[in-house]
Amino acid sequence: MLINYWDIAIEASVGYGQYLMRDILNPTWGSYFYWLIGLSVLVWSVEIIIPWRKGQAIVRKDFWLDGFYMFFNFFIFSLIGYNAASMVGVALFSDFIGWFGLENIVALEIGTWPRWLQLLTMFVVADFIHFNIHRLLHKVPMLWEFHKLHHSVKEMGFAAHLRFHWMESVMYKSIQYIPLAMIGFGISDFFLIHIFAITIGHLNHSNINMNYGPLKYIINNPKMHIWHHAKKGLQEHPTGINFGISLSIWDYIFKTAHVPKDGRDLELGFEEDDKYPTSFLKQIIYPIFKNK
Repeated sequence: MLINYWDIAIEASVGYGQYLMRDILNPTWGSYFYWLIGLSVLVWSVEIIIPWRKGQAIVRKDFWLDGFYMFFNFFIFSLIGYNAASMVGVALFSDFIGWFGLENIVALEIGTWPRWLQLLTMFVVADFIHFNIHRLLHKVPMLWEFHKLHHSVKEMGFAAHLRFHWMESVMYKSIQYIPLAMIGFGISDFFLIHIFAITIGHLNHSNINMNYGPLKYIINNPKMHIWHHAKKGLQEHPTGINFGISLSIWDYIFKTAHVPKDGRDLELGFEEDDKYPTSFLKQIIYPIFKNK
């Protein structure tokens, strides 16, 4: 059995490496690597043309660090072991439920629904899960030490969306696996949803003045999300505000929404962020060795 899991890990690791090379060297319309770069360049271009904070540099503070996080969190991390660990985790879970005579845990089969309704359901369910995980990252002290990395951004721009600790990827993907599996979704369904969520996330963190009008009560936006990163906001609301990832409606439903005024010039960060590491390696190990 152990050998089988090892084989799964090796196959997953090699398979992901081959997929990434194909995605880069032989791109198609479904090439995630170039979708991510294209969306990033598009949102950055809008920031340059119509910036909200006009005095902010085009290449803002920590721009290149955030750019590296983009490639690390979405590609390098998976390449160096996460994809293999994920596949082993799925195999372990399948073996576990197999002990009870189950082949899957689908509780609601929606495969016969119209495709658009399936994708919408997946998007809403996944976003609600992410909203609650985000709340945990703020409320649980140990998890907050990991999440501090995302809040160490001092100037907001699209790439700030992708500055986060790799442990958050583990949390988000692990916790969402069972609920999404229970409604019959596989990993292949994630592409369109993920691209849409990445676009909203880029915009939320961008230097663009927009709140989508009446849709601001449904879709997260830069004028709302900047308050989530406000240093004073964390002082007044220690467990956080505006937790919505793609959708803002959860904050209005659960009364965690807070947009008192225009937040264009807010100071970003958290208490004593001047002592927080500024290099990639130190930021990655900070939560583990902080008290040492």
